[in-house]
Amino acid sequence: MAGDLASEHDPSYEWKAVVLLSLGFGLVGLDRWIIAPLAPSIMRDLGISLPLINVLIAILGVTWGVAAVAMGNLSDRIGRRKVMLPALLIFSLASAFSGLAGGFTSLLLIRGLMGMAEGAFCPVSFAATAEASKPTRIGFNQGLQQSMFALFGLGLGPILAAWLLGFTSWRGVFAIVALPGMILTIFLWMVIREPAKGKAPLATKAPPASTREVLKVRNIRLAMVGLLCAMCGIFVLSANTPIYLSEYLGLAPMEVGLVTSAIGFGGFVGLWILPALSDILGRRVMAVVGFTGGAAFLYYFITLGAAPTQLFAALFGATTFSFGVLSLLTGPVAAESAPPGMLSTASGLIIGVGEIFGGGMALLLAGYIIGTFGIQYMLYLALGGLMLGAVLMCGLIETAPRKRQKSPRWSEEAIADG
Repeated sequence: MAGDLASEHDPSYEWKAVVLLSLGFGLVGLDRWIIAPLAPSIMRDLGISLPLINVLIAILGVTWGVAAVAMGNLSDRIGRRKVMLPALLIFSLASAFSGLAGGFTSLLLIRGLMGMAEGAFCPVSFAATAEASKPTRIGFNQGLQQSMFALFGLGLGPILAAWLLGFTSWRGVFAIVALPGMILTIFLWMVIREPAKGKAPLATKAPPASTREVLKVRNIRLAMVGLLCAMCGIFVLSANTPIYLSEYLGLAPMEVGLVTSAIGFGGFVGLWILPALSDILGRRVMAVVGFTGGAAFLYYFITLGAAPTQLFAALFGATTFSFGVLSLLTGPVAAESAPPGMLSTASGLIIGVGEIFGGGMALLLAGYIIGTFGIQYMLYLALGGLMLGAVLMCGLIETAPRKRQKSPRWSEEAIADG
């Protein structure tokens, strides 16, 4: 079986598909998070408050999660291209239309539509990357793809926004960042192909399983709750760290920008490195290490005062590990644990739960904690999520091909029965 897969593998298609899909997910991150550095301009122009900006961020997470569940399952039935290409075009257009918003309500509706399109693109693109990859490179390739989200959205996005605001308004910024997605849609249409049934690296000739059967898989259930824990840490930090640094610690604007950039650059490293290492060391080991490392660095971050260099290092470490778990669970763990024919469905279920509760509801809970107890206490919500995730990942069943070859007890039957 392994020899047949190796002979059927197309290295040329792999690198073209992975590069284009990685760029696509980078644009997902850019379009999603560009609103954060534009928030002050939007608030002044539209007369909306900071809590409403958090609502605009949360609504995208909720609609993303709903769409990920529904459209991931649909793509397993009708194909990747029919879901992925329209989704990329729609979220790019939604970004452009954001610049036409006349008030909070219209911007909320547009952000909700953007979340649905990005939620549709996400699990389908992960499945397409897995299907284009050599089995022993799935972690590396999906890590590369997901690392672009943090690099574009949280690392380069604020820099790009600041530069563009030098000669255009926030409305113009939304229009400009929409253009690459429209162009990329054409390239994906030219390159991405549907996997032949029974010939994709993770496919078999068995008939597609039902969604209920997907939920019976132990790894899928653990990954769903685990992603909620990771998202709780990631999004609470991403949305509220600038306010914490400026209002609670009293850092200067330039210092706030420097420290906050650690989220994007740390996320970029973790999203790629942890899945890549899991190809060698195993999925379960790296999942436990990711949550534990993220919690340790976040605790260190909490103990620090107004020390920008140490704050940057602690935040970089916390996001490196916690973002790494995100890509590990939605990428290789989902791909290798999914029943036959349900790869995108499994990824969509994991992403959906994480987005709705971790990327949406957790932000609303963080807002309540901030308003009731103070900005500094939102950090303990993020810390608690990461600590719980570390405990849960101890129950993960190993799926990495190299580890399963060395340990026969990690069989497909054990994964499915779990």
